[in-house]
Amino acid sequence: MTELARTPRLTRVLCLAAGLTVSATGAVLAAGSAASAEPLQENPLAPVTRAADTAAGALLAAVNPNLDLPLDPLAGTGSDPLANSVGTQIADFRPISTADLTGPITDGATSRELLGGLPLVGELV
Repeated sequence: MTELARTPRLTRVLCLAAGLTVSATGAVLAAGSAASAEPLQENPLAPVTRAADTAAGALLAAVNPNLDLPLDPLAGTGSDPLANSVGTQIADFRPISTADLTGPITDGATSRELLGGLPLVGELV
């Protein structure tokens, strides 16, 4: 079998992912070791809670910038496939269309804008 040559970009992405994984692991281990150096408090799960908070903060810092990227890179161009819509109306009911779902995305919305409209998720974002 022939092996496909890895592109420099793929190698760079893999190295970046490995570096982020090592950094996050180091942060969690550092938080755990710092917590174990302190005298035992009333709550025996305090070191675990602190390590979980550190890991959650690292994950939030990694995901947060990605929420501002546009979902549809072709938004606003003439070749945007999501700009096409189909609609129908039955009897005297309100007409429905696929533009109701794809409209915000074709206007260049980001994940933060779309998720911000949801009541429970909006508070988290």
